[in-house]
Parts: sequence; structure tokens; C-alpha cells
Amino acid sequence: MENIKIGLACDHAGFELKQYVKAWLEQKNIAYEDFGTNSTESCDYPDYAHPLAEAVENGTCHLGIAICGSGNGINMTLNKHQGVRAALCWTDEIARLARQHNNANVLVMPGRFISQETASSIMNEFIYTPFEGGRHIRRIEKIPLKNH
Repeated sequence: MENIKIGLACDHAGFELKQYVKAWLEQKNIAYEDFGTNSTESCDYPDYAHPLAEAVENGTCHLGIAICGSGNGINMTLNKHQGVRAALCWTDEIARLARQHNNANVLVMPGRFISQETASSIMNEFIYTPFEGGRHIRRIEKIPLKNH
């Protein structure tokens, strides 16, 4: 996809799958920015999730892909940001629905629980599925917390 950049983030448990994701994106000629981590040495996922979330919120990255062992920790961290709608996906159908109905802007994958083949299918659905709009817009507009 032209003129799109995807931000990447992971912890130590997601590092190997993130390396595969980078190769997959390169094969598709999709630009990316890697926010780390850069090894399998134990680390804390929030240190990488927050910079990715900020890049998605400010438009530096159009979408994000994040990976940790189960996907839960990094997903929880990403969703603390008001401009992020991170979706934990372990099948291509969940990824497709996250884009179609929720306009998810960060894909989260559970690095210890899916294969590279499954990750490819999930990424393909997430990146290339458009948001349906319509009735889903009002629901998405209710997600961010409003100042009281």
C-alpha cells in the first residue's frame, strides 16, 4: 500500500514474530517504523507500546501492529490512549471485523499462540479491510472518555 506507514512494537515474547512481520511488510512494500524491543532479552511492553500509541494518535503512523506473549498486556497499554483502538486478534475473521466494525487502528497479536502463517492471514485482513462506517460510527464516537 502506498503512502501508509505502520508502527511496530513488541516485548521480548513478541520479538521473533515482529521480525517476521517486518519481512512480510517489506515484501508488500509497506513502510514501517519499529519502536522496539530489539531482542529477546526480558523487557517491559509499556516501554514500547506507549511510543507506538503516540505515533498512531499523532498520525506519524497510520496503523500499528503490536505483539507480546498473550497479546493482553500490550493491548491493555495501547488502549489507555484515547486515540487508539487496539484489537487483540488471533484469527483473520476477528481482524476483519475489528477493521470493518470498530475501525481498529492497532492490530495486536499473541506471539506465543499463533503461527507465522496465521499472522500473515491476520495482517492481510487487518491492513486491507476498510471500515464500513454507517451505524458503527456513533458507537466508535462513544469509546473515548470525555472530560467531565
